[in-house]
Amino acid sequence: MAVTAQQILTTLVELGSITKEIADAVQSESLHSGEEPETILLRKHITTEEAILQAKAKLFHIPFISLATQAFSPDVISMIPESVARKYILMPFQYDEKQNTISVAMVDALDFQVIDFLEKKTGKTIAPYMGLKDDILAAMNNAYTQTIGADVSAALKETSTKEIKTYEAGHLGEVIREAPIAQIVSAILEQAMRLRASDVHIEPQELDTRVRYRVDGVLQERLLLPNRLHDAVISRIKILGDMKIDERRIPQDGRFNFKMGDAEVDLRVSSLPTVHGEKIVMRLLKKSGGVPTLPELGLRGLGLKNLEANILRPHGIILVTGPTGSGKTTTLYAVLTKLNNAKVNILTLEDPVEYQIAGVNQVQINPVAGLTFATGLRSFLRQDPNIMLVGEIRDRETTELAIQAALTGHLVFSTLHTNNAAGAIPRLIDLGAEPFLVVSALNAVVGQRIARKICPTCKEEYKPDEAVAKSVREVLGNLLEKDKEISLYRGKGTANNDPCSSCQGTGYLGRIGIFEVFTMTDPISRLTLSRSPMKDIENQAIQEGMITLKQDGYLKALEGTTSIEEVLRVAED
Repeated sequence: MAVTAQQILTTLVELGSITKEIADAVQSESLHSGEEPETILLRKHITTEEAILQAKAKLFHIPFISLATQAFSPDVISMIPESVARKYILMPFQYDEKQNTISVAMVDALDFQVIDFLEKKTGKTIAPYMGLKDDILAAMNNAYTQTIGADVSAALKETSTKEIKTYEAGHLGEVIREAPIAQIVSAILEQAMRLRASDVHIEPQELDTRVRYRVDGVLQERLLLPNRLHDAVISRIKILGDMKIDERRIPQDGRFNFKMGDAEVDLRVSSLPTVHGEKIVMRLLKKSGGVPTLPELGLRGLGLKNLEANILRPHGIILVTGPTGSGKTTTLYAVLTKLNNAKVNILTLEDPVEYQIAGVNQVQINPVAGLTFATGLRSFLRQDPNIMLVGEIRDRETTELAIQAALTGHLVFSTLHTNNAAGAIPRLIDLGAEPFLVVSALNAVVGQRIARKICPTCKEEYKPDEAVAKSVREVLGNLLEKDKEISLYRGKGTANNDPCSSCQGTGYLGRIGIFEVFTMTDPISRLTLSRSPMKDIENQAIQEGMITLKQDGYLKALEGTTSIEEVLRVAED
């Protein structure tokens, strides 16, 4: 069945990818120039290759699959050899045991000869799906060539002859120390280090167990394990983390070290009982590499100058604000590293201690034993400190103690969960602090987010459409030259028509902070005393020269450090 260009245009309109007016204009241009409508649509960036393929899939009554976010089970991958997959550009992604059917993404889902060949080779029914060529190639490179797939496939072959069950506590050790299970866990951790992951999630589902990695702040699904292995894999990790393997009803915490080559990481393990079994999350903390400097984190200009001036003051409070996972602790570690020398006594109270800094007295809170932020802070005042770091101000008692410490000659650093820097003042007052004490104690507030950096290997420059350019000009205002032509950057995710090996096809590599910093000036002090709303405090700080989170992000996007989409993802109000 052949489809015409007119049918594709009509289907694109039905799917909402283009308007009827655009379809008519493209059809007219095609008639005059002889150029295919598809080519015109892609050349003018009117729609995407994916949208066109979805339209074709609808016309041919063949399902479309996007493999970009698909995880692959080693069991399924092993059903079609890599040589066959590469020859015909196809990717098996799912197996239905009841129907004996393999779902396969294909560049040409209408090639019935290839489908017939696959059915004879595998002895299974093939369900063809339409997929993008770049997606299929990237999936092949991830699934077939990465060590994790090979390691886990080999381990699965070994375990397929034996049924892995849940044994009594006394006998379970025999199973979890078996080579295949140890090999699977090791492969998962090695992959985490190769991907530069900050967390590994091992999550039981109804039919299988999925493994996800948080890379540059975004979760990526990379592997599916048969659920018959779930209990043994979890038990192996729990033994490594010195946790109780026979206790599955309550959450547990543990830790262990893992070394690959010269790199070593400290893993914090957390288990959680779910309806399908225990879920494990492992946080990876590097034991080497050092703490970055403030400029390396992304602080610069007036914000950096104001922060550096205030951390050199002998007393007062400096707060770092932002949501969970916005890099507040890393910023505080960078500040402490800058201040750390033999002439000052630095004490920290953290939950948990993420990085160890030589020469700094670091304490981890232990609520079960009665060591909380409040009780620890009270003890700190008897330890003759110069500088104190309190992991988080979260209640009235901690707020009062931090202010008391600042007013009695100590420099106090802490974090607050507010959306921006200006929100810190109303938040402190909500926690019970008197406005006149906030004015006396507070030196500066830093608001921050973390955005992914564009991969330098596959970075490309492009001209944004007028709506985006107008938004950039409006947000930056006087920070941008009036008639400056706006160019932005993005990561293609491909290099030389292959998935980019540096960023695994994501277009991003590493992260950078976006910041806003304001200090307690006389006008802001007066607004604090009158309990003015956050917006008034923020407007006053902007008048005094504060660059907002969004402005700092847009400036970094114009420089090509990050993308405009990343800035909007993390810094949009």
